[in-house]
Amino acid sequence: MTSGKSVSDETGIKAIWSAHCRQEFLGRLAAQGYARSTQRKYERIIGKFCAEIEKRGLSSCRLDEAAVDVLRQAMLTETNESARTYAKFCLNRFLDHLVDAGVASLPEQPVKEPTPLDRLREEYDAYLRQQRALSEATIYHCLRFLERFMAFRFGKTPGDLNAITPDDIVAFLGRLKVGSRPYRDKTPPTHLRNLFKFLFWSGKTRRNLANSVPRMVQAQPANLPRHLQPDEVQSLVQAVRSNDPVGRRNYAMLLLMARLGLRSPEVIAIRLEDIDWRTGEILIRGKGRLHDRMPLPPDVGEAIVDYIRNGRKGESRLLFVSSKIPYRPFDDAQILNIILRSAFEKTGLKPPQKHVGSHLLRHSLATEMLRNGASLDEIGDVLRHRSRMTTTIYAKHDIEALRSIAQTWPVAGGAR
Repeated sequence: MTSGKSVSDETGIKAIWSAHCRQEFLGRLAAQGYARSTQRKYERIIGKFCAEIEKRGLSSCRLDEAAVDVLRQAMLTETNESARTYAKFCLNRFLDHLVDAGVASLPEQPVKEPTPLDRLREEYDAYLRQQRALSEATIYHCLRFLERFMAFRFGKTPGDLNAITPDDIVAFLGRLKVGSRPYRDKTPPTHLRNLFKFLFWSGKTRRNLANSVPRMVQAQPANLPRHLQPDEVQSLVQAVRSNDPVGRRNYAMLLLMARLGLRSPEVIAIRLEDIDWRTGEILIRGKGRLHDRMPLPPDVGEAIVDYIRNGRKGESRLLFVSSKIPYRPFDDAQILNIILRSAFEKTGLKPPQKHVGSHLLRHSLATEMLRNGASLDEIGDVLRHRSRMTTTIYAKHDIEALRSIAQTWPVAGGAR
């Protein structure tokens, strides 16, 4: 006695999962804000791939590496040569979706045997993250100096680390130049000290060569921290404001720096769940992985709400995202320097220094607080300085306080 189900019915039942995965993927594209024309292109390319699955009656458990290669080749064969590059891109995204869903597997890349330098870099990376809690940018530069110093001292393969001498360190720093001028940046010695502290801490060297790293001679700045007047800050913030999504986002970002004195990496690190709307507080993810809660001023809160309701899109949990599909978070904080430079161009204001950086708004807030009678301790609390010495640079602005502690000029017959 034969079953009432035909072979084609069984094939359709087995392959129905592909249609579900296809609709789920296309739904994600729509949620991310892709244009309808782009969605149709994806739908057409992915439809060909799913048609090959259905033609063969493959179940999800049979979509292994070999099957994926066969299906990919069959689909590309039916695609015009001029459109294959774009088709490969779209198909790879769909395959990643299938892998994440657990219904397909892709060929694994051959595992590369780590070199001694790779193992040293991996240990150093873990040390910088776990023991020092440094930022991603600082970790990147520390690892780069590890590679550069090891290449300078040993070549391609690191040798006996105990053979490193203070003369090697001095010679390496002497090779660092900018054009024809000696290197005067203080960060290379700092990165090298981090490296040699790690080597000694991990037992890879018998002595701590961090004490042998010379300091770069730098004259202490005699000028006051560069800052802007309150009306100039207001003009810059208003210059980026507009009724489109980009203008709403840029206005909220600059307002956060102007009102709360945030660093640019702290602005792009804000997450949606960091804002407590009930208590009017915002969590700031600061340097060294330290978190602080600060009050959220009403105008800043209103700007953020306006951006979330009328400009922000995408699935990311970070507050500020790119205005381009698929609305990903920013890779770094350079976006804020670009926004600030654009604001100077729009207003016609002249920057107080050649390099226009986001710290300018932070310095301006501190200077204005000092002029309004705030103490250095209060300024340090707002800027979240971990050391009081960091805040003392603003003491140069408090002329009256400095005048009160100035010593009397010696005159003939006076105090000796």
